[in-house]
Amino acid sequence: MTTFLVPTNSVDSSAAACDYLVDRLEADDSVVAVNSLVGGDETSAEAVRDGKEALNVVAVRLGGVASVDTHQFVRGNEQAADVLEACEEFDPDELVISIRDRSPTDEAVFGSVSRQLLLDAERPVVSVPRER
Repeated sequence: MTTFLVPTNSVDSSAAACDYLVDRLEADDSVVAVNSLVGGDETSAEAVRDGKEALNVVAVRLGGVASVDTHQFVRGNEQAADVLEACEEFDPDELVISIRDRSPTDEAVFGSVSRQLLLDAERPVVSVPRER
């Protein structure tokens, strides 16, 4: 039995992770999909809806293949902190992240959740590209 943690913030991220996982999953595997929102004034109703849709994609696409559990976190944390906390909570065997192409300026100014997860996760991390 293998547990995969899939952080997602969009249907595109979810689709990329599902494309990677669908052929790897076995019936006794489990997938935990998480969406992280800061909350309060920093989180719009649209962001909540988009997060729920992203989680739903994972549940629908992978639910017939393996056990799927979804969580939307609104805990006031940065996304990477929530994902790392979820790693501690759910103890996945593998973290599956979706990456997008960003310019070096974007990454320097805004940071990179994916980069932080690659550096700080204490388990294997697989990065799958999002379609453009």
